[in-house]
Amino acid sequence: MTHPFLDLAPLGADRFAAIEDRVARLMDTRQDVVIMQGEALLPLEGAIRAAAGPGTTALNIVTGPYGQTFGDWLRDCGAAVIDLAVPFHTAVTAEEIRQAFAEHPAIDFVSLVHAEAATGNTNPVAEIGEGVRAHGALFYLDAVASIGAEPVLPDAWGVDLCVIGAQKAMGGPAGVSAVSVSERAWARMAANPKAPRRSYLSLLDWKERWIDRGRTALPHAPAQLEMLALEACVERIETAGLEAVMARHASAAAATRAGSVALGGGLEPYVYEARDAAPVATTLRAPSGLVASELVRRALAADPAVPLAAGGGALAKEMIRVNHYGAQATPGAVRASLAALGVALSEQGLPVDVEGALRAAEEAWR
Repeated sequence: MTHPFLDLAPLGADRFAAIEDRVARLMDTRQDVVIMQGEALLPLEGAIRAAAGPGTTALNIVTGPYGQTFGDWLRDCGAAVIDLAVPFHTAVTAEEIRQAFAEHPAIDFVSLVHAEAATGNTNPVAEIGEGVRAHGALFYLDAVASIGAEPVLPDAWGVDLCVIGAQKAMGGPAGVSAVSVSERAWARMAANPKAPRRSYLSLLDWKERWIDRGRTALPHAPAQLEMLALEACVERIETAGLEAVMARHASAAAATRAGSVALGGGLEPYVYEARDAAPVATTLRAPSGLVASELVRRALAADPAVPLAAGGGALAKEMIRVNHYGAQATPGAVRASLAALGVALSEQGLPVDVEGALRAAEEAWR
């Protein structure tokens, strides 16, 4: 018995390296890029534990739940952590970060999420990077949600550790992820006695056993199907053109935002300003007196295929998320989401204008 997913020829080191090179081109970076054999939490945690430890003073910027997680990891590493938390309906500013540097000149590590798909905001990394570079701190960036939806430029922005995943805007697999690593970051890891070694979390193992040996022999068997899916995903983006893929996500966000406002029923954007809203997902605030998760349940009952979810944790009461990324960054997915939300709101006795919402979404699609 044969199957297209089985009995494949082994994935060799040359093919693995070629996929890494294509990912590096997607990120427009000359830094080392390591593809790690697991979901993006693997390099996200591995990079923090490699580069931070006792003696590190970290500025951890919290604009959503992932920023909170990074603070927990940094403290567990023994770093002194200064949390800069901003309301989830907005974005951090470069000025707020410069002020933190002025108040805490010992900061030598900065952690930031580019786009928080969970809260629907995005942060101005280019401006922030200028301040981090001027201060001399190591810059760690979670670009898992943003890659493919908006520019991700680690070299131009001065990012030392930039983690991406393929499962959102790239429209690819969840089982592999990648991190670009600057020379400064490698040096910081090498000087950190607490950096993971002989561990699945270890970036230094990849450097010594893979990069430093010319990428000629893989340190362990790769996740073959996920690597091939990543290759296909990158090839699809290359064929369409990264600019076109990002434009499609921006259009989906603009259309969802405009359509939700026109829909009525008390629904409104969760992120106040459009400039702070991520193109990967649009979050909406449920009408007063209604529970977001219940509205999502009703919307999914009307159309189980729509990319809707309630916010996580406490946000499930107030936040609805439209996940218009990857294959769902289309006019059809946006229209279907607005129509399903219209059904859910009308079932609660609220006046809605579905036709008006669909017109507004169509007009906003760029």
